[in-house]
Amino acid sequence: MAKTRISISLDQVQAERIRQHAERAGMDVSAYLVHAATRQMVESDAIEEQFAEVDALIARAEQAADGVPADPAQEPAAELTEQERREVEEALGLAHGRDRHGHRPGNAA
Repeated sequence: MAKTRISISLDQVQAERIRQHAERAGMDVSAYLVHAATRQMVESDAIEEQFAEVDALIARAEQAADGVPADPAQEPAAELTEQERREVEEALGLAHGRDRHGHRPGNAA
């Protein structure tokens, strides 16, 4: 397989640390850097794969939000019906750990 040369620039302290780590690993500097970069690429690929569904979900949400005005004050606010208001209050209560009657589980009514 043909080899390609890549030139990098780094300060003397970084260069010396890399040389020391390569020596401890029993590798030359070039092999050590290739190994380190390959490990990083494998890790990055695994992370991207693991979060691909979340990234796709975010992209769909952002695309759907494109039609929503940035400043809600520009749009007239729709009034909630009494039923909608109760449903919102109930959902908020559940989110804050209250049951349908406004009590926290384990607390006396």
